[in-house]
Amino acid sequence: MAADETNTTVASQSGAPETRTAGAPTVTSRVDRGTSAPRPVDGGSSAGRTTIAEGVVAKVAGIAAREVKGVHALGGGGARALGALRDAVNATDLTQGVRVEVGETQAAADITIVVDYPTPIQEVAENVRASVTAAITRLVGLQVVEVNVDVNDVHLPTDDAADDDAESRVS
Repeated sequence: MAADETNTTVASQSGAPETRTAGAPTVTSRVDRGTSAPRPVDGGSSAGRTTIAEGVVAKVAGIAAREVKGVHALGGGGARALGALRDAVNATDLTQGVRVEVGETQAAADITIVVDYPTPIQEVAENVRASVTAAITRLVGLQVVEVNVDVNDVHLPTDDAADDDAESRVS
């Protein structure tokens, strides 16, 4: 360690201590990561804490994005290929193409989608953003600070027809 660097131990999200070196780059969070006291529900009449896993928020966001008209699929090419295998064995991953960051009271989401042609891409992206925001706010109760939509591909109707009409090379 250099002479001008110092180590600081801080509590992480999991409660385990982390060591940070002064001068090292820090990752900034898009959501609040404060350690504020839990907020009581129903005007303070109940005691306790509710913890919602990031996977739950990702699943809610994935379901909401898939419900938008014009969204053909979620995820990039490799994720979609793996998703097709999961679908074949009836183990669909609803978080495919979704990455979320969850804080104490806020959430942020990154969604990768494939849009059906000829649906207007900007319109689909705005509808995905609105649907994901509404679902996370309503079902999870977190404030959504941002939803980034990455349009990875455009699905052509002829892509499905080509798969159906393909002649088998083996018998």
